[in-house]
Amino acid sequence: MELLKEIANFSGKSGLYRILKPGRGGVIVESLDGKREKSMIGASARVSVLKDISIFMADDDKAAPLSTVFENVHSKYQGQTLDAKSMSDYQLVDFMNDVLPGYDTEKVYLSDIRKLITWYNILVVQVPELFEQP
Repeated sequence: MELLKEIANFSGKSGLYRILKPGRGGVIVESLDGKREKSMIGASARVSVLKDISIFMADDDKAAPLSTVFENVHSKYQGQTLDAKSMSDYQLVDFMNDVLPGYDTEKVYLSDIRKLITWYNILVVQVPELFEQP
């Protein structure tokens, strides 16, 4: 899961991006989709590197790293893509309880769970080496 430090989400842009290298006015990234387009993201953009994202746990002092959640999803679904749009609210909550028991249901919104599933789908298709065992 070390590759997560190279993958980011930018506010105002959908999808995930691989960070290639810093440039003069920002950072050069490659989109993680079928097109693999390279572009420059300005220095003022809000960047969320996946390695630094955590999920709130019901225990106030704890948070689960996103890498742990992705590993749990991958071990449960064996690399299958999931359809978050067709899942009901109850199915999303059940999904999250299966992959991360004890998550904070008040701080983790349904939209966060949908985003987590969307990101997992992108990673399993575009960066399958992320889930290979070392």
